[in-house]
Amino acid sequence: MIRIARTDLPRRTVTALARATEKIRAVSLDERYKNATDAWQKSSVRTTVRAKLGEMAHGSERCMYCGESRGTSVDHFEPVARSPLRTFDWLNHLLACATCNSHEKREQFPVDAVGNPLLIDPTAEDPFDHLLLTLSLGVYRHLTAKGQATIEVCGLNRPGLARGRMHARKVVVLALREWDRARVRDSTDEMADYLKTVQDQPMADVCQSMLRQAFSPGADVVFSDAPDLLALLRRDDLRDALLR
Repeated sequence: MIRIARTDLPRRTVTALARATEKIRAVSLDERYKNATDAWQKSSVRTTVRAKLGEMAHGSERCMYCGESRGTSVDHFEPVARSPLRTFDWLNHLLACATCNSHEKREQFPVDAVGNPLLIDPTAEDPFDHLLLTLSLGVYRHLTAKGQATIEVCGLNRPGLARGRMHARKVVVLALREWDRARVRDSTDEMADYLKTVQDQPMADVCQSMLRQAFSPGADVVFSDAPDLLALLRRDDLRDALLR
């Protein structure tokens, strides 16, 4: 999971979302959930919302939770069942794959003792404030209660994801070393190609974690098997190109 920059919607889409919300607000509390669900399924504005989320997502429209699979649906971060009035709230929309949306997260939305969400919204906060990726194993360790809940609810340590992250690390390492060779040859086109290979990879969290951990305490230990890679990850020009 990485930080995602949320972009603005077209004015007419903002207006359409506001009107839809007011229609839900106009019905009784008992009717709001069904009304909101039906309205969302029938609304043409979903197409614009989905397209905008795709533009925001990493690489080839990757899921904003796991980062592995292609995002196929609009997820309501705070579920419609819990908050019907947020059904058409742009700030409540994320792009998710079928596994994360329908099989892992579903309608779960844990909150703390005072009602604050215990799930990470990657468009509103930096996931790395709450999560630490163990690069050698491809699994997350939680740094906060919010990190722990997100790992559990979104299934961020399911076996397939861990294997995918370890594979992604190998691809990133190979691409960065080739980037450095191209840099020595002053081949800017090749350098750009290798950067694009890294940027288009699934599991963007792997590269982002590598870049961040390169300056963290214990970096020499984390990258003890590849000191040349650590030197690369500390290069300003590479970091400027890859850090989101």
